[in-house]
Amino acid sequence: MRISKKSCTFAAVFGKNMSQDQKCHIIRTAGELFFRLGIRSVSIDDICRELGMSKKTFYVYFASKDELIAQMLQANLNYMAGKMEELLKLQDFRQLVKVFLKRQEAERNDVRRVPQLVYDLKKYYPRQFSDFQVQCFEMQKKYIMQYLELGVAQGLVRANLNIELTAVLFAKIHNDAIRDFEVIEAHNHNMHQLAHTAMDVFVRGVLSEEGLKLFKSE
Repeated sequence: MRISKKSCTFAAVFGKNMSQDQKCHIIRTAGELFFRLGIRSVSIDDICRELGMSKKTFYVYFASKDELIAQMLQANLNYMAGKMEELLKLQDFRQLVKVFLKRQEAERNDVRRVPQLVYDLKKYYPRQFSDFQVQCFEMQKKYIMQYLELGVAQGLVRANLNIELTAVLFAKIHNDAIRDFEVIEAHNHNMHQLAHTAMDVFVRGVLSEEGLKLFKSE
């Protein structure tokens, strides 16, 4: 079962303005436990105990832990899509880049151990994680293409850029980095450093001369 963007976005799951919808509340609570302790070590009993809820009530909303995981990942995708759509609505490529960079900086000090979550997903929930990766790639490709098209129209992105291939390249880099985070950590780096470096390379690589001048000045 998929969760619609209106009913339970990742912002509702992990944000301060969380909907009081019971299903979102369960996902939020479970998600926080998963981030802190890893998915494998958290049982349905643990989640119910944290919620002060009976297992009978839990099973009204989720048939299994597997279903809970799938819906948590869908909520994550909904959240990311919402954020990317917000950027697109700016209809200003220069402002779009500035907002994106500010968001990256704001997330830099997030202490949650996403790698532990990814490790458990890869090992114990490979089907759900694989589905998530495929959907994430397609979503990122779609929005990156739209961002680049906007930049070309405003003269800030190179007109001769292969937009589709560039979008595929950077969506692929992002998804591979999440899946193989162990390689990054083995070289004493983290996901935030990678995201910052990738964004720097991406922006400098796609900008026109006019766009590069603006980027350097800021």
